Order: sequence, then C-alpha cells, then structure tokens
Amino acid sequence: MAFIITALRRIGRGIFSRLFEAVFFASLLFWDFSLAIVNTFTFKRKIGSVTPKGSPGEGGVWPKYTPPSEGDSRCSCPGLNTLANHGIISRDGRDISFRELSDHVRSTYNFSPTFSLFVPRFIARILKRSYRTGRFDLADIDVHNGIEHDASLVRRDTFLQIHQGLPDADLVAALIKSATGPPPKKKLASLDDELRDPLPPKDSPYFHVAAQVAKATTDFDLNRTLTPRDLSRRLGQRRREAQADNGQYSQDTGHKMFGSSNASTLLTIFGGRMDDIYTFLTLFAFNRTVFRVELGIEEEVNQSLHLM
Repeated sequence: MAFIITALRRIGRGIFSRLFEAVFFASLLFWDFSLAIVNTFTFKRKIGSVTPKGSPGEGGVWPKYTPPSEGDSRCSCPGLNTLANHGIISRDGRDISFRELSDHVRSTYNFSPTFSLFVPRFIARILKRSYRTGRFDLADIDVHNGIEHDASLVRRDTFLQIHQGLPDADLVAALIKSATGPPPKKKLASLDDELRDPLPPKDSPYFHVAAQVAKATTDFDLNRTLTPRDLSRRLGQRRREAQADNGQYSQDTGHKMFGSSNASTLLTIFGGRMDDIYTFLTLFAFNRTVFRVELGIEEEVNQSLHLM
C-alpha cells in the first residue's frame, strides 16, 4: 500500500510539474511576443541612456575591472564572468542568487525581462535548485551539455579543455577576423585611452589570451561589424571542427539553438560593433536574430541529407 501511495504521489507531482512548465513557457512566449510588438513601434533608447538609473554602468561609469584571484569561480559564459570581474555580482563568483542574477543580467546587458528570467531559471532547473531561493557558484553551470556545450565560438570543447573559464586565443581571433559587415552607423563618444586599452592587467589570467589575440589581429580593421551571415558561417565551421577534433562531440537541437542565441547577443546587444566586441572578448571580463543565425548554417543542411 505504501508503495502505491508513493508511486501515485510521484506520478501526480510529475504531471503537475510538466503542466506547470508548459503553462509557464507558453506565458513566457506570449509575454516575449508582446514585447517584440511593442518594441517594433517604440523608439530605441539613446546611446548612453540604456542602463537604468541607480544600476552599475549608469552614464557609462562601470565598476572597476579586477581580474579573478586564485580560488575564484568562473565559467564558460563571458557575460557572467564579466559581471563578476566588475563586481556587479560577487567578485569571487560564488553564492550567487538566481533571482538577483536575472536583475543584473537585464540591467547590465539590456536583455529583455523574458530572457533574463528564462536563462537563470533554466540554469536552476539543470542544477536541481530553486530559482526563488537557490544560490550557485559560476563554475556550477559548466556541467557538460547543460548550459555549456560543444562547438563554442570562443572555447575549446570540454573534452579538450577541462577549464572552461578561459577563452581560446585562436578561436577569438578567428571570430574577430570573420566580420565582413560595414562600419557602424553611429560612432560612440570617445573614451579615455586607458579605458580603450584592449589588454587586461598582467596579473589577469586573461592577459596572455588577450596578448595573443592582439598579435593575431594587428592588421585587422576593427571599424566594421559582424553580420548574421558571418556568425552562421563561423558557427558552421566550429561545429565541423569540433566533430573532427572531439571524439565525444554531441549537440542536440536545443544546444544548437542556445549556441546561436549566445552568438546573436553580439548582434542584438553589441550591435555587431567589432570595437566593442573585441574588448568584450579579450577582456572576457532577440529571437528573430537567433533563427537567422541558426538557419543560415550550411553545415546543418548538408548533414541533414545524410539519412543513413
């Protein structure tokens, strides 16, 4: 009898959980679609007025960059590492609240509230923790094929490089050189030379990576932009390379879409501007765009023809 009760409770909880997630996801999509419509008919915020008042980065003034120290937690996501390196979340990358992360991701990168809710909540579910009350270290999210995935634009696969907190200089340089778009339409206000210096401090673990990238791209004109076609082409190359180099390579449709989503932030958040993207990648400190990038990857078309 006890077994039957336990089994029925588990089945009931499973059904309720699936129904709840289905309703939640449908509501999130409706909310996101509504925001997309509103954004189509409203004006964009002016440059310099995007960051909310009272948030780090208001008026272009960001907290000081500090390289991670020994024992600090970092992960495969450059955006989250940057938040920690600038003290927007805990500098050691530990004991971070999922809900607070949603707020900081939205205010720092101007992501939609739907995306800012979905990704931290998704991470919490992967780690079997509560989004409302749970906490995590940055390195926790690098469980393979959770958020971290093979064929990253700027990281070697886990099979080849266990530590995912550092980018690969050759991959970063290849991504930068893949840009073929025209110069940005608008120039940003000039910054002090110190703030435009692409190299992090010498005590930073990113220094050698940034130095190698700087050397490899010395003659490359950063006055250009990345395009969806550039990212599709580069992602296709990375998937082909990863399959050849990684005997345990795996990517399902969800991870492919997530990879294209990550790549698309270089367009939607940074506007494809190579001067900004260069600094972001070397310091490491939307849906239409995601589909344009993912559906433009020719390697996926070629592979889909291999029916046997």
